[in-house]
Order: sequence, then C-alpha cells, then structure tokens
Amino acid sequence: MRFRVLVWIFCLPFYLFAQTTIQADLSQIFTRYKLMGMSVVGICNGEVSFSHYQGLADFQRNIPIDNNTKYRIASVSKAITAMALMKLWEQGYFQLDDDVNTYLNFSLRNPNFPSKAITFRMLLSHTASLNDGSGYENFLSATYNNNPPPNLSQLLTPSGSYYTANMFLNKEPGTYFTYANITYGVIGTLIERISGKRFDIFCKENIFQPLGLDASFNIQDLSNINQVAVLYRKSGGSWVPQIDNYNGVMPPPRDLSGYTIGNNGLIFSPQGGLRISAKDLGVLAMLMINKGIYNNVRILNAATVNTMLEPQWTYNGTNGNNYYCLFNEWTLGLHSITNRTRCDVVLGKKMVGHAGEAYGLISDWYFNVSTKEAVIFATNGSETAYATTSQSAFYAVEHEIFQAVKKELDRACGSGTSNPPSVTALESNEYFQVFPNPVRESLEIRFLQNENAQIRLFNPQGKLIIEGNSKGKAQFSITTQNLPKGVYFLHIRNSYLSKHIKVVLE
Repeated sequence: MRFRVLVWIFCLPFYLFAQTTIQADLSQIFTRYKLMGMSVVGICNGEVSFSHYQGLADFQRNIPIDNNTKYRIASVSKAITAMALMKLWEQGYFQLDDDVNTYLNFSLRNPNFPSKAITFRMLLSHTASLNDGSGYENFLSATYNNNPPPNLSQLLTPSGSYYTANMFLNKEPGTYFTYANITYGVIGTLIERISGKRFDIFCKENIFQPLGLDASFNIQDLSNINQVAVLYRKSGGSWVPQIDNYNGVMPPPRDLSGYTIGNNGLIFSPQGGLRISAKDLGVLAMLMINKGIYNNVRILNAATVNTMLEPQWTYNGTNGNNYYCLFNEWTLGLHSITNRTRCDVVLGKKMVGHAGEAYGLISDWYFNVSTKEAVIFATNGSETAYATTSQSAFYAVEHEIFQAVKKELDRACGSGTSNPPSVTALESNEYFQVFPNPVRESLEIRFLQNENAQIRLFNPQGKLIIEGNSKGKAQFSITTQNLPKGVYFLHIRNSYLSKHIKVVLE
C-alpha cells in the first residue's frame, strides 16, 4: 500500500502541471476574446481528459458557467437530429435513397426539376437543392407563434402562402451542396411522420433518456431552468440578452392543441434548438466514438454509425458552396473535416461533427473514431464580433481553442504527429495494414480479404496526387520514390469504411 501511495504522490505533480497548463491556456483565450462564458471538453482514448468552465451563464444574476450549464447549441443540433433519423433507418422504416414524398403529406419537389426525387440521403448531406430563401424567416416566425402552426407545405410548395421561388436552387437535387436550415425542418417532419411521435418526444425517448442526459429540444423537459445559459451580444456597451433570458422562471408550455404530428417538424427546432451541456455533448461524442454505445447503453448499431461516417459529398471546386473553405466534405448529417490548409482545420486530424452559431453563441462538436479523440466548445457571447483569421475558416477564437486542445490531447493521448500506427482496427476482427510508415520507395496497403477499395493519396494542401483501386485484390502498392518528402494523407474507401491515414515520406 505504501508503494502505491508513493507512486500516486510522485505522479500527481505531473498530472496537475498538465491540467494547469491547459486550464491556463484556455483562460488566456477566454480573456483575450472577451467572452461572456465558455465550456470546453477534451476527450482522449474515448474518455474525458479534461474539462474547463469559465465565465457567466447569466450576467444579470451572476450565475457562473459549470459542468451542468446548458446552451441552446445552435446547428450542432443537426447532428443529433441526424442520429434520430438514422435510428429509424436502422429499424427498417425507409431506405436512404427513397423518395421522401412517400412519407410526407405533401409533394416535395424542386420546381426547376419536377421529375427528380428528393431523397433522405440528399437531405442529410445538404444536396437536396433546398435553400433558406426569403420565405423561410416569416414561416419560422409563424411556426413558433401560431396555433396551429402552418403546415410545412405552405413554405415548400408553389401554392403555399409562405413560398418564395428562392426556397429552391436552380440545381438538380443530388448534384450540389448548399447548407440549409430548412433541410432539417424537413427531416424533423419526416421523423414525426415515420415514428408517429412529436420530434422532441422521439429524441427524448430514443437518445436522451436512455443515456441519462439532461438535454432536450423542449425546454420543459430540463430539470433546472437556472442551468440554461443566457445567450448575449454586446451593444452600446451593455450585454444584451438574445435568447433564454428566463430569470429563473420556467416558461409556460406551448399550447399545441391544434397541432397535428407530422405537419411541421420545425416547431422544436431540429435545425438548432437543442439545449445541452458540453459535458453531455461529450457523452454523445463518446457514443459515436464507441460506434453507437455508451456505458452499455446502445443507441445506434455500429453499422449505422459506420454508414453515417461515410462521405456523401466532397467539394471539387464547382459542386457546391463551401462557405469560404469551411465545408469541404459532408457525411450523412455530419461535417467531415478535411484539414485543408487555412480552411477546415480541427486538431490537425480527420474529424467529423458539427459547428453552430446563433444569438451570440458559437459551438463546436467534433470527434475522431480512430484516435478516439473529441473536442467540444461553446461560448454564450463575446464583447466584440467574432473575428476571422487567415489561419482557418473557423473563427479566430475557435482556431485558438482547437490549437490549445490539440496540444493537450497530443500529450494526454500520445497521438502527436509522428509515426501514426500502421495497423488500423475497423470493426471487431476486421483490419487493414499500411506499411512501411514512414515510407521511402513503396507504400503497401494490405487487407485481410480481397477488396474493391478506392485508394487516394493527397498532399497537405489537399491536392490529389495518386488514385487507384484494389480491384478485388487483398493488396495495393503505391510507388512513392519520386514524390517530394513530407506528410501525405491516404484515403481508403470501400462499401463499409472510409478511413484517412497520415503517411510520412522520408
């Protein structure tokens, strides 16, 4: 026992030093960007490595941010909405390439391409040709305030009273990416139509309650209204509440007596209305890292998570709006990080997840299944407008948060940037090998069985250098002796996996 105690004592200073370093780094960022409050969680090896809470959740009442502080997390909500829809998919209620008109109570068609079906896959990947046109905001206001709320058809069919022609792009569905909030209004409506339950209730029963999370798309479900952060912007020298300024009083439940389930899933904001803590977002990240299970509670099957992680759209320069280099790849409901220089860089790794921004809040939720790492960040306001940076397509404060978290996770996880593992586990007993790594003359990719795998090698700028296919064989070789020395990224993709691996050429 004495030996164990001594070992613990000797190890403690190093642990405290590491914790102090990341806490100090984050505190400096908080001060530099004059934030109201913030939460940061780092996950390493599938477990929480550190958490940091600073500032105020409620300025007027001087309530501090803590691990239970819940934010209206904005578009990070879309990732959880996608999980809810995929829960129905794995239960066999629909196929990803089904025409959604089969399930809606109105016809959803782009008037510019009336014969082209809009599918679940298109909706999840923002390639359905839907757009947040000028009719969207008025419809959203009516959705939140009218009883009964208008049917979604009133916005998305030419005869609808809120319809505007710019609700659809002049692009064929399935061919062009444009990020659109209305897309997730359609998904929320589909969840209701297919499940027969209100959107908020379906998410509560199938995601939040089984995991024991105090989170919801319906504020009435939360255990303590005092734990909800007020979101702020600063105007004229004063902090001005933008939303969730309840002063400790739970708002009365909305009268939905006139609402018919499946008419308008936007009521509970599947596109941005989830209230959740950074701590509980960490649980959802660990759930995805563990392929759909957390603390022995399975929410999604491993095959469903694998399907969600497969890229559905990749920017090629002309096939979408990549929002100033922020969005370069999308999966089924998730933003896929490509780490293009000065663009979508998160921890310098291949991450998936989502970002959010609304009412003064910005938020990030990104994870890596292979390295079992994740970063969660949320702030409820800044004294100044969020600054951009030439180093990243994310805001400067996000970029600095990512850098600080990367430094800590590289230390804690031992992931770093040198010599990535040459054997990557896929699922249970399935493996492939990439060797040697570092490499000089020839890189070998070996599968346990014959595979039809697409294999692509990119330079650090994201330029495709070499492309090939294993063509039903168990091994594929890439000649590297004529390539410049440095870091490259290998992308291996087949029907059941999509994996990025860093390769060092010496």
